[in-house]
Amino acid sequence: MELSLIRTLMDKSFYDDNRGARCPDRLFSADVRKIKKTIDTAMERYERTVSPDEIEALFVSSNPTMTTAQKQVFSSIFQKIKREHPMGNDIAQEVLSKLFSQVVGEDIANLGVDYVTGDKTSLEPLRMILEQYGDDFTPNLNVEWDDIEMETLLSKADLEARWTFNIPVLARRVEGVNSGHLIEIGARPNTGKTSFHASIIAAPGGFAHQGANCIVLCNEEGYHRVGARYLTAATGMTMREIKANPSKARDLYAPVKERIKIKDATGRDMSWVESICKTYKPDIVLLDMGDKFAKTAGFARTDEALKANAIHARMIAKQHDCAMFYMSQLSADAEGKVLLNQSMMEGSRTGKAAEADLMVLIAKDPVTMSSDGSEAEEGPLRHLNVVKNKLTGWHGKVHCNLEHETARYVP
Repeated sequence: MELSLIRTLMDKSFYDDNRGARCPDRLFSADVRKIKKTIDTAMERYERTVSPDEIEALFVSSNPTMTTAQKQVFSSIFQKIKREHPMGNDIAQEVLSKLFSQVVGEDIANLGVDYVTGDKTSLEPLRMILEQYGDDFTPNLNVEWDDIEMETLLSKADLEARWTFNIPVLARRVEGVNSGHLIEIGARPNTGKTSFHASIIAAPGGFAHQGANCIVLCNEEGYHRVGARYLTAATGMTMREIKANPSKARDLYAPVKERIKIKDATGRDMSWVESICKTYKPDIVLLDMGDKFAKTAGFARTDEALKANAIHARMIAKQHDCAMFYMSQLSADAEGKVLLNQSMMEGSRTGKAAEADLMVLIAKDPVTMSSDGSEAEEGPLRHLNVVKNKLTGWHGKVHCNLEHETARYVP
């Protein structure tokens, strides 16, 4: 790394930004330090970018008394420098800043030892170090600012809804999602969370039909049960119908199946999810359940761990260009209610919700008692509460039916 840094210091612009105390000689090994001094001399004398060949010529001419062995050592070093590619200025700035911080840290640590042993009693040496280096801990940056031309912003806005929902009313209100988005979906148990994501991905017009490569990571139900919901959602056939006519089901399922990968992720964490995204580069990632990927060690409270988990999920979505769906349970506060809100998210009333670009909470009508006193059968109506929407700003309820046997949400 030091030879690559030496090669980069031959660039006049980078050298000027990091000369003197920012790049002390002791960052380098003894032999390389001598070459760095030659670069210092060349920059002061010629005030321009120099090449490795020029520095080698200056070095040799300035050291006429070198022995044959020394000439061979430095010739070898220069050959290695010539093979090095200069670092990008931004990377070199960061490397140099960290090395510089280590050097100053060593100086302060050594002073600390002197204070402990009693060799020094005055704080003046420490004050002098801090005054000498001052702002040098903060590197100069060469930032490539983002493009905010009108045409660029309009084109980016058009891409916000790359993957649209196949529930018509929801699509009109929310439009769709894109890479970098974190979408949190919450519901009470047995409301239809798994059917919901099977429907928006595998049913006609779903993300897979739009060409999205989808990865479903499940740690709640077994993968085969989740997969069965995707099979029925894709084909529109019940399991009985599929068993009776497997050929038809296979033909309907095949084009969707190519776009969907399902994996049992029990016991896995968010770092594993990130590795999956890095390796397979999906367009859509669905975590069912998102909270179960959280690491709780090191956190005093569960809500802190869940917030950190959601932050990690959002970071993965942004860095790996995918839309991240995060399935979550709702607390008992949501039981029997149709109108839901963010504070009903289980385990984290605000922290987890704060990270979402879109939050949809699913409710069903309360089960009522029939006239004979028995519990009435649960109806198919589902209420999609859009309680957070940074995509279009709309908030409200979307009503649709859940077809239990085909795992489809329909108008």
